[in-house]
Amino acid sequence: MNNTNIKVSIIVPIYNVENYLEKCLDSLTGQSLNDIEILAVNDGSTDSSLDILERYAQKDSRIVVLNKQNGGLSDARNYAFPYIHGEYVGFIDSDDYIDLEMYETMYKRAIETSADIVECNLHHTFDDFEDTEIGRHIHDKEELIMNGRSVVWNKIYKASWLLETGVRFPKGLIYEDVNFYCKIVPFLTRIEYVEDPFVHYVQRGTSINNFQTLKTMQIFDILDDIYAFYKEKGFIKDYGEALEFLYTRILLCSSFGRMARIKDSASRKKAFSLNWKKLQDTFPKWKSNKYLNAYQGKNARFMRSMNPITYKISCILLPVYYSIK
Repeated sequence: MNNTNIKVSIIVPIYNVENYLEKCLDSLTGQSLNDIEILAVNDGSTDSSLDILERYAQKDSRIVVLNKQNGGLSDARNYAFPYIHGEYVGFIDSDDYIDLEMYETMYKRAIETSADIVECNLHHTFDDFEDTEIGRHIHDKEELIMNGRSVVWNKIYKASWLLETGVRFPKGLIYEDVNFYCKIVPFLTRIEYVEDPFVHYVQRGTSINNFQTLKTMQIFDILDDIYAFYKEKGFIKDYGEALEFLYTRILLCSSFGRMARIKDSASRKKAFSLNWKKLQDTFPKWKSNKYLNAYQGKNARFMRSMNPITYKISCILLPVYYSIK
């Protein structure tokens, strides 16, 4: 295909997913939008993933196989950036799959609205059922920082705009989507939405989300990197309170919940202690945050109730709750 005709480039990092890859590739090569390129990054797979990939590439010239040494999900995504030729770019994980109308529908919406980002809804796909997730249409950038969906694979991004931001994924860390998303939002001019739940986010038993260890504390590195980026770019003045709310919501809700699932009690206690310290050290006045005090969403009361005593009590009760759940 002539590179000038590509409407959407799709970056697919691939590492040892031989049981899932064909379904993913079928959903990409079968897209109703024909003018796409599939940037398939083989991140040093040791199973038959590369064989599958090369077999598909022989049948479909839109598949560009990029081979590299194993460096992790972020490194694989970043590796594909110089090869982007599309007007828009999307990301799909190689153990997930998408509906065949996804990129045509989202590209049309992007062109109609001149959007930097177009977002769709998604399914959490289990072995025997799907749980559909419908998100809010958020346009305010502070609200996007605080409560937007950070996952990258339910969106397409205007390629020229994204490349101009200079933002890349943080290598070697989990929670990479949070980092990437929070860094691009301040540059955003327009985000649009389609209602369709196009993405099937496959829930694997071996997923990192199902096995919590001290690695969960990498969220501290992610948040600190975001904070440093905001300071460097001069974004703190405009988005400091939104960032403070994000820290509070993550450290007292999602990360706190993950830490409560750590099996080893000594590791769990260490994580809990450092989690509280991180919030206090970075934003000592978080209790006065204007967004927190006005927040009516999930866990609002829990977040506002936290102090050294209630936090310690929660550190005892929450692991018990998850052990019997």
